[in-house]
Amino acid sequence: MTARITIASVLVAMQAFVYGFAHTQNLWPVGLCSAYLLATVAVRQLSQPKPHGRTFDVQWLLTVGLDVLVFSWLNFLPGSSLNYTPLFALPVLLSSILGPISLALGTAASVTLLLLLDAWWMSLLSTGDSAARFLQAGLSGSGFFAVALLANQLTLRLAQQEQSARTSQQAARMQTQVNQLVIETLTDGILVIDSNGIVRSANPASQRLMTMGQGRRKPPFVLATQAACLPLVEIMRRTFADKQAHSAEVTLSEPGDNIRHLHVRTQLATVQDNTDEALCVMFLEDLREMEANVRVAKMAAMGRMSAAVAHEIRNPLAAIAQANALLEEDLHEPAHQQLIIMIRQNAQRLAKIVDDVLNISRVQVLNPQDQGPALLLDEVGARVAQEWTLQVSAASRTHIHLNADSACVVFDPEHLRQLMVNLLDNALRYASQINGAIKVTSQIPPDGQARLAVWSDGLPIEKTVQAHLFEPFFTSESRSSGLGLYICRQLCERYGATIGYRRTHSGNVQGNEFFVLFKLASHLHFDRSPHDDLFA
Repeated sequence: MTARITIASVLVAMQAFVYGFAHTQNLWPVGLCSAYLLATVAVRQLSQPKPHGRTFDVQWLLTVGLDVLVFSWLNFLPGSSLNYTPLFALPVLLSSILGPISLALGTAASVTLLLLLDAWWMSLLSTGDSAARFLQAGLSGSGFFAVALLANQLTLRLAQQEQSARTSQQAARMQTQVNQLVIETLTDGILVIDSNGIVRSANPASQRLMTMGQGRRKPPFVLATQAACLPLVEIMRRTFADKQAHSAEVTLSEPGDNIRHLHVRTQLATVQDNTDEALCVMFLEDLREMEANVRVAKMAAMGRMSAAVAHEIRNPLAAIAQANALLEEDLHEPAHQQLIIMIRQNAQRLAKIVDDVLNISRVQVLNPQDQGPALLLDEVGARVAQEWTLQVSAASRTHIHLNADSACVVFDPEHLRQLMVNLLDNALRYASQINGAIKVTSQIPPDGQARLAVWSDGLPIEKTVQAHLFEPFFTSESRSSGLGLYICRQLCERYGATIGYRRTHSGNVQGNEFFVLFKLASHLHFDRSPHDDLFA
């Protein structure tokens, strides 16, 4: 459409030049070309591009039909001193590009018939030899047919290539989005570094694993400008120098005793063995997470072994209990009776431990129809907390505020003791020595679930540690087994409770809070054993 406007502008300028310098009084060519210019501008501005149909339509009339009509008028009417035959190539090209092959050949045929009719008419008006006119018309028509056929075939091929390129581009864009999503969600860090040490791409995990004193930076940035990342720069340089993959364990440290141990692997991606265009892909793994995965595998093996041992203990334990019952019938002396009671109590405790090991190994969860054991949360919780403070001599540092008096929850008293002791021991390990450094609270939130929380004023827990708090054998302490919070989670899952962690404040002091949301009991029958020694 822009080409039509250009040709119409040239025609107007040419007709104006002829009118001005040829001293002719005929203005109709100027008016016709001006009207054609206005028509081309109107079509260019107002119409929307769309492919021609296989039949005659209005769009064909406003483009190809209008061009044929105007050019025929200029070429065939008397008084025209110029040859406008080459202009017929425009509607032929237009129909070949925008329409099907039938429209292209039809336009070429129409133009050829017009040229032949003009040659025949001129032969009737003149007495000279008209063979040259018919030959010129035939050659021009043949050229228009050739132009129509070639232009249409080229257009079809270009359209197919464009469609193929669009499909490939969409597939590449989708693959890029999938790759980006996979890279961003990976727990391993990925850095893409060029030979100049500039980080071209970095996923969120890599920026989280790298210690940067100035905070996280978006690529591109120079890796060597980060003082803590100098060990990574050295591995990157060795990779480019040796042109092969490297792996090492490095330590990234920065002021403030912020230290991180990483396992680093590099892979060189080159373009036709050109080192200048090579990229170093660096994979970062947290050694603590790698060790945690190993511990999880060990935990699975230990769980299977514990279940097998528990099954084997059951039979000898039953025999001990039965033998003790027989002795109780025959021995009546007080000293003997006291020993029999001790054997019975310890056999019962061993039996409960065996059941607990089997239940945890099976990840046993209460059936929704099974109510399970019930207890008053505040009563048992207060007793456990008070006895714990006396045992560890932390009464002044521990404040107990229980405000869920009517909460009767589904939980076993012994398991609640184990849950609270694990949380309190964990809080004591990281709390300060000031008064009120540890707080035990309970309440009934608006959602109706009973809530028990243990808060301490310890330092914030790193994000990488938070993601593995309740996994087995994962710990930031070298002397800790890493099973305490895992056992707490297992006990909560058994009774339909939920355990979680958050960083919150108590008064004006920030601290770490571990909270448990309990399942409320639907009946009022609960276990009350105020005189039981939970720490026996």
